[in-house]
Amino acid sequence: MPPTTDPQNSRHGTGHNVPTRYVGRFAPSPTGQLHFGSLVAAVASFADARSHNGVWLLRNDDVDQSRTVVGSAQDIMATLRAFGFSWDGPVHHQSQRQNHYADAIDKLRQRDLVYPCRCSRRQVEAAGRRGADGIIYPGTCLNWNGIGTERVSVRLRTSDQQIRINDQICGCVHQNLARECGDFVIQRADGFTAYQLAVVVDDFIDGITHVVRGADLLSSTPRQVFLQQQLNYPNPVYAHIPLARDHDGNKLSKYDDAHPVNPAQPLGALHMAWEFLGQPPLPNPCDNVDQFWMMAIPAWSIKRIEQFKSLPD
Repeated sequence: MPPTTDPQNSRHGTGHNVPTRYVGRFAPSPTGQLHFGSLVAAVASFADARSHNGVWLLRNDDVDQSRTVVGSAQDIMATLRAFGFSWDGPVHHQSQRQNHYADAIDKLRQRDLVYPCRCSRRQVEAAGRRGADGIIYPGTCLNWNGIGTERVSVRLRTSDQQIRINDQICGCVHQNLARECGDFVIQRADGFTAYQLAVVVDDFIDGITHVVRGADLLSSTPRQVFLQQQLNYPNPVYAHIPLARDHDGNKLSKYDDAHPVNPAQPLGALHMAWEFLGQPPLPNPCDNVDQFWMMAIPAWSIKRIEQFKSLPD
């Protein structure tokens, strides 16, 4: 179960044994060094949690072990500490939760909500039609019995209904999964749990009440809400923040060798992230990261983030 009070390792909480109904999290993937885009997400989620006297958890999203870079998780944690972040409780790791993901898939299978799929990505692209978030699966294996091959993925059956989310920044977001997405993969053919299922199970296990993350994940949220409904999980409150981009308009990402932030010079990047998020200038110059957070947390308001900036292309 998640913590219900601010534990002692929180430097920026409001004190010990303070009841809270807010549990937030930051969940980087260990595929490289922390870059400015991830720093922006960390600043927003941390400031929002602490400004609500909330718990802030750190999760290592390493469900896809084929993409994990050795030493990356430790490097990210060291960088976060250098920037003054403090998290509550131990760091959680997706790679240690495979049994929980398997249990969730079994529950969905018992309700006949999943089916095996032998289609390759190339076959799906050839047979499907393009939607707002990639190729819409055409249902090729919907009635296949699963006999004849060992390497299959598992897809979740979607329904012809509107999934609606009231995002704190982007407002009302809605999507008809059957028409705009199609049945989607929750377990890959290589055996790894797909992100959409893993993040839903993780947030449930950790008792996450608020998810503050980048707008590139906004289009995934209806699928996650649908999964929460099928598994009888509560829905967190969502807020999708602007994407940080380079001078050419490209999203800053570890996958394209974006410049990592420098843990030896944290204050400049913290102020840049703060300004990027539309927050007011802090009243006094900061000598260190603890002073920054002491002034930043009381001044934080998620309502100041400009809506139009947060929408992905």
